[in-house]
Amino acid sequence: VQLQASGGGSVKAGDSLRLSCAHSWRSFSTNAVGWFRQAPGKEREFVGGITGADRITRYADSVKGRFTISRDSAENTVYLQMASLMPEDTAVYYCAVSNYDRVYTGPRAYAYWGQGTLVTVSS
Repeated sequence: VQLQASGGGSVKAGDSLRLSCAHSWRSFSTNAVGWFRQAPGKEREFVGGITGADRITRYADSVKGRFTISRDSAENTVYLQMASLMPEDTAVYYCAVSNYDRVYTGPRAYAYWGQGTLVTVSS
């Protein structure tokens, strides 16, 4: 099983960016996928996630209204569309596949993790 997050980069405050998470296992269509981020010196935190069957989304309060998660089952890809980016969004972003078809905020619910992609937002 391989997961690969991509799409990170350096942007200015107010800009938008879309991250992609591609996975190699078709069965993931029935598992939730989550996005997490980790800023320097801080713990990894939940950003949002999406279930497999019903495409139900859940977001952290800090990104609600600015970030949108979607998934394309045909392409085995989950997207994190980020808008109105702020310097405090600067972090390495990770995608992860859950053991369940429910979005949990804790990282222990996620069995597979991809390598992160760095997002840097300057003021």
